[in-house]
Amino acid sequence: MKRLITISASLLLAVFSSQLMAQIEVTTVAETEVTETDAQGNKTVKRTAATSVVPGTEVIYTITAKNTGTEPASNIVVKNPVPDNTVYVDGSAFGADTEITFSVDGGKSYGKATALTVNDAAGKSRAAKAEDYTHVRWTLQVELQPGQQADVWYRACVK
Repeated sequence: MKRLITISASLLLAVFSSQLMAQIEVTTVAETEVTETDAQGNKTVKRTAATSVVPGTEVIYTITAKNTGTEPASNIVVKNPVPDNTVYVDGSAFGADTEITFSVDGGKSYGKATALTVNDAAGKSRAAKAEDYTHVRWTLQVELQPGQQADVWYRACVK
């Protein structure tokens, strides 16, 4: 059994608010989904902490950015690397009121999934695939008022 040792929470967060710096608290939670069946045969999907995972397991990374300051926060950017030994699950990134972009070069540059390219083993350029993504970035399109939070997430499959 492979143990998930590090939860990738190496987030980069840029926040600007008027002339004052807002205070943003960022947390990351890694979970897996478990289906439970009750005595009547009803199935319920629940999330549990991803403390121990095996290859093929999908891990859901939820990143929460909360404005703990006293001023509204705008221009919030959340970046999260796709953890080593995992592959981003295509189409799984979500964040309400966000622009979602990806990196294939270790977080140096970002673009829409349809615009990214990588070089194959022969050095020929091809369209990037989900397994090429190294980072996910969310740019919030709204302000976070004091006390307000925004949740974003994505799934990664353990290799």
